Amino acid sequence: MPIPSLAIEHISTTIFRLPMFGALRWGKSSSLAEARHVLVQVTLNDGSQGIAEAPPRPTIYGETVYSITSIIEHELAPRVVGIPVEKVQARLQEIKNNHAAKGALDMALQDALAQHAGCSLAGYLGAQKQQLKVSYILGIGDREMVLAEAQRVFDQGVRVLKVKVGREWEEDIARIRDLQQMFGSAMALYADANECLEPAEAAHKLAYLHEMGLLYCEEALPVELIRERAALRSQQVMPLIADDSCFTVRDLQRELALDTFDILNIKTARTGYTESQSMLALALQHGKGVMIGSQASAGLGTVRAAIFAALPGIEHPSELSFFLKLKEDIIDRSISIVDGYIDLADVHNIGVDPDLLRAAAVE
Repeated sequence: MPIPSLAIEHISTTIFRLPMFGALRWGKSSSLAEARHVLVQVTLNDGSQGIAEAPPRPTIYGETVYSITSIIEHELAPRVVGIPVEKVQARLQEIKNNHAAKGALDMALQDALAQHAGCSLAGYLGAQKQQLKVSYILGIGDREMVLAEAQRVFDQGVRVLKVKVGREWEEDIARIRDLQQMFGSAMALYADANECLEPAEAAHKLAYLHEMGLLYCEEALPVELIRERAALRSQQVMPLIADDSCFTVRDLQRELALDTFDILNIKTARTGYTESQSMLALALQHGKGVMIGSQASAGLGTVRAAIFAALPGIEHPSELSFFLKLKEDIIDRSISIVDGYIDLADVHNIGVDPDLLRAAAVE
């Protein structure tokens, strides 16, 4: 009697809500006041199970918790349930966009496959690094509140801040000076302009940030201004990070062809593990640096990103600390940051606490 192929038997989703310590504001108008995400669970036909977190960002990808649960139920699950697991990724790509939904489903599948193989997810993916350098996303807001937040996360172990810039330049510079006065060399800084700068001013402003000691800048110009972005990169004012310009492998191939960036920000919440691995390989082949980003992920999303951040070739600080903005979480153990680093051994076995999930679940 033939052995049945390993396949997905069932996919389930749970919307959950977690309150935050204040709102995160970025870009021209985006803000986030709570984490309302989706837990995705994949069950294989041998009983193996995997989980992942899908964080919707309506102002970035157009996804909501309801679009994620709906696209999984009505489009993705019918395509992938019952087929051999090696064919799943190709079927997922039949659906365009819906990045967080597909990314979480892929990560949950990889988690289930690791359980099927009898090893940890970190071992299954080939994680090698033990110590993971962490950065923290510091948003725009009231001066005293922002500085108090920076001090709080410094006390919790953070040693690198990604500072949002671009809405009000003079206020941005004043905030950076305040941070440098507070922490000196104990806290490294880099900028994220969220596409808010203008081509005529970008080189001058980046040079100013570089002179102030900031490490690099993420997405200085609007993504659609690809020629201008390539010209800015050619000036080598400071290292540039690609994020919104590289949603997919297809995007990355275009950006590499035009040489628009120095460091790739891979977000596993956006591209799962399978596509993220392809993006990592491409970036390294072209001599680019790599960091792992957060899509404002809660604890489980942080763990999934941290495991990927332990792969060879990822050397820049990764955004593995958004959970510090959450008042509550659904994971069964807390995540510790010690002098700027997360220890992979402390997080790779973290799972979801069923009671906490029930308490946070949204009907």
